[in-house]
Amino acid sequence: MEQNQQSPNDGLRNDSGNEQYQLEQYQLEQYSREHSQEVLLVDAVIAGEPDQVLIFRGFSSSLVRPTAFDPGVPVLPERSVIVAIARLRSPYQPDQPQYLEQGLTWEEFAVRLVAMEPQE
Repeated sequence: MEQNQQSPNDGLRNDSGNEQYQLEQYQLEQYSREHSQEVLLVDAVIAGEPDQVLIFRGFSSSLVRPTAFDPGVPVLPERSVIVAIARLRSPYQPDQPQYLEQGLTWEEFAVRLVAMEPQE
């Protein structure tokens, strides 16, 4: 394999370091705190493997891999790629999920976050 070959995930997100990924997770958690009647289900790719992360009332938990007990350890680590975000009505019932919206990209969801920011 050539060293200059790009990964299929290259260019999907602005890679400005771990802070970017922690900021995205923080923003999703903040949204879930302010919208406690909703659950966010995030489809992501972490280290080349698919993952699903559930975010509710400010807490994130992976449905695929172990989640650290320390809330300071990001569930969406550096180099993760958010594939899609779904908004569901809480409480989350895996056997009968009540979707409010599905298939949102990070960019589409980020527009909502900007709209939530207090205006000066």
